[in-house]
Amino acid sequence: MTIMGKARAKAKQLKGTMQETAGRVTGDPKREARGHAEKLAGKAQEAASKVKKLGK
Repeated sequence: MTIMGKARAKAKQLKGTMQETAGRVTGDPKREARGHAEKLAGKAQEAASKVKKLGK
């Protein structure tokens, strides 16, 4: 994974965490769920890149 790709994955995780927390604080379950989904997408992106790296 390139450094930029890793940074994008971490940024996506951070954005998701912030959105999830904001949803929890405001009592908005939809926003909380969207944040959780975005955080998981960032983790999946990072994991996929690790698998690619192992395959080389």
